[in-house]
Amino acid sequence: MPPAMSPDVALNQWIRHDFAAINTALEELYFAQGDRAQVEGIGGELKEELVRRGEELLAPLLAEGRTHDGFDGALELLGDVGMYLGALRRHELTNPDRETTSPFATASALALHVGVSIGMAPRFATAHLATHNRAVGGLRRSFTTLHDEFLFIDENTRGIFGLQSAAYALTRLVPLGASSPVADVLFAEAERALKGVAACNARLFETLDIDRFFYCVRPYYKPYRVGRQVYRGANAGDFAGINEIDLMLGLCRASDPYYAQLLHEKLPYMLPAEQLRLRECMSRRSILDQLLDHVETDRDAPWFVANVRAFLGVCDAFGAIAAQHHDQLVSRFVAGPAQTMAPGHMQGITASGPPLEALLRSLEILRDLRMAAPRGDIASRHEDMARLRAAIGA
Repeated sequence: MPPAMSPDVALNQWIRHDFAAINTALEELYFAQGDRAQVEGIGGELKEELVRRGEELLAPLLAEGRTHDGFDGALELLGDVGMYLGALRRHELTNPDRETTSPFATASALALHVGVSIGMAPRFATAHLATHNRAVGGLRRSFTTLHDEFLFIDENTRGIFGLQSAAYALTRLVPLGASSPVADVLFAEAERALKGVAACNARLFETLDIDRFFYCVRPYYKPYRVGRQVYRGANAGDFAGINEIDLMLGLCRASDPYYAQLLHEKLPYMLPAEQLRLRECMSRRSILDQLLDHVETDRDAPWFVANVRAFLGVCDAFGAIAAQHHDQLVSRFVAGPAQTMAPGHMQGITASGPPLEALLRSLEILRDLRMAAPRGDIASRHEDMARLRAAIGA
């Protein structure tokens, strides 16, 4: 007779198999309707099974009070509990707009316990479905078994790896300085990684089904309550790399109130090691500012021309990704389909919580900062970038 399965392993196996199967069956019911956004009053037996089995698996974990055997185990457990709560929110079994505390006390207590123990928000985060989504026999965690969810998870993860590679290359310039004659290697590495991200994104946008993403994938990323507090949904940018690129290039500045608020808000949703990387990066001087110091004195120096040209190549590649993300993913896969939704379904449509119009305005600002767009109402580096381009005749 095989040994009894430990509670954390039992929960993890359920998340990978029956949990995903229940969610998939519910998604097929929703998607077959004329109003695909209507989820209440549909699939009652499946929802009951989801709640019942989840509570059965979580209760012994909460009772034993031992949340993990190290950070990796705790992180995986937090993801499992968080995905369960995320699914309950998606199926309207809980809704922060009509509650003052989560009706799922066992799951909330366990998520709070684990989240506090490892220094993260007590809900599933991007890392749980991307960079730290452990595969078992080729199977990674997901909410459903739908092709478009796997496509979104996998390509998003590849994109994150590319941005992390670019960030690593740029941060390796710190001990060298922007005037180093060997900076060309690191600039080239960063630009190559960013172009790889653009290719990955293009592949995703070409093959991802708009309606399946909007109606069957995106809703699992909504905000939900853990105990009394509402925690916003997981965001694809919840890792240090993309902000390290912002700050190292100098396109965004930690002293900008808008951008500082963004950094402050996202820290709890990042891995502790990522939080540390971001805090360290906030104190560094950007490559743009370093190069601007030499515009008047070294504009004809070979190192200046070469390094500025390489730096601008990295900035252009990064700006292209920012435009691609906003004009493709946000506009085509979120804003477009939202226009056809019944007004009653618009409440809570975004993962971050604010109304869609407010979210779109915020994302436009971030896009324009990363593109150094000519805007006088935000802290764009457009004029500084123009000075560099003029200095080398680019």
